[in-house]
Amino acid sequence: MGTYKAFLIFFLNFLHLSIAKDLQENNTLSLSFPLTTTPLSQNSTLKSNYLFSSKAMTNNIPSLNYKSNFKYSMALIVTLPIGTPPQDQQMVLDTGSQLSWIQCNKKLPKRTPPTTFDPSLSSSFSVLPCNHPLCKPRIPDFTLPTSCDQNRLCHYSYFYADGTLAEGNLVREKITFPNSQTTPPLILGCATESRDAEGILGMNLGRYSFVSQAKVQKFSYCVPRKQGNKIMPSGTFYLGQNPNSHMFQYINLLTFPQSQRMPNMDPLAYTLGMVRIKIGGKKLNISEKVFRPDAGGSGQTMIDSGTQYTFLVEEAYSKVRDEVVRLVGPKLKKGYVFGESLDMCFDAINSVQAGQAIGDMTLEFENGVEILINKENVLDDVGGGVHCVGIGRSQSLGIASNIIGNFHQQNLWVEFDLSNKRVGFGKVECK
Repeated sequence: MGTYKAFLIFFLNFLHLSIAKDLQENNTLSLSFPLTTTPLSQNSTLKSNYLFSSKAMTNNIPSLNYKSNFKYSMALIVTLPIGTPPQDQQMVLDTGSQLSWIQCNKKLPKRTPPTTFDPSLSSSFSVLPCNHPLCKPRIPDFTLPTSCDQNRLCHYSYFYADGTLAEGNLVREKITFPNSQTTPPLILGCATESRDAEGILGMNLGRYSFVSQAKVQKFSYCVPRKQGNKIMPSGTFYLGQNPNSHMFQYINLLTFPQSQRMPNMDPLAYTLGMVRIKIGGKKLNISEKVFRPDAGGSGQTMIDSGTQYTFLVEEAYSKVRDEVVRLVGPKLKKGYVFGESLDMCFDAINSVQAGQAIGDMTLEFENGVEILINKENVLDDVGGGVHCVGIGRSQSLGIASNIIGNFHQQNLWVEFDLSNKRVGFGKVECK
């Protein structure tokens, strides 16, 4: 894997925003985009701060659907045609973020094709002024990442958990798809200071996420099985109806009214009711309460396309690790921790036997819905001849939540059905 980070820092900072009633009403979109996946730069951190707001959806679903293939390695990179005329922009598909932002930093190394957006070439581009509601905090106790710059334009700054910075202006811009499909002007960030080559496509439940602003009611993806560090297999991505949805098992999203929102919880995430974990068919002795938010919000279980590995709170992680030690303890790589998070690792000579001995893992949810992790997918090749169980402590990310990352979504359809407030799973060989 080289020196780039093997997991994405999950930085929770809930921010209260004034809800601007300026989004144009539009028909629900059902579209797809070209996707690729590539390893990210060493300084890439793919989690923006969370913007607290409400969701607006329409009820009708048009018949038009688009799909696309993508390459998978550690993060899904979608290419979107932004502006008028459109400029192709690479953005990380992230169900854990709200604000989408594009890369407008002219200081980045020149590439072919170019990866930065040039606002001067787009007739539909505009910058939000300082008097826009997004630049005015509704609750003074919360600090918004916005300010007024010297040109009286709305400026934002995002500081990530690793100390890196992305900042620029909040703007309005359209996304122009094939067949003359165009979104209304969407609120985006236009980053002028960032060392990352890609932007973010925020797909969570917030009012200013891409799916909320564009009135997308369903989207889904199928992450293929990872095949080492050099081969990037292809998967499939849909916006709108997925013809495979008849085979999906659905679980309702857990929702939380504003009066019940707690400091350690992200109310805009896709929260699932997980009930247990099984290893090799054995049910681990973990209380179901560990996977639900407590009085302070700790214990929330989220599914996230923008985080690579799965992270568990200590009460759950310790039971998983105890079982792994019981099964393959002598083969563990002593004193080794990958990426400051994964500490159940093996040298290559022991990895195959370890994976076989650990066996399949199962994440079980309400209504008997399961994510089955085949024993071949329990360990990840992290480079240097080392293979690690793709599960870490949430504490290593500085959070108190359970996160199901994209590594444990391999060979699985994952559908986010926003109109019915549910997530669907379908086991498949992703191609």
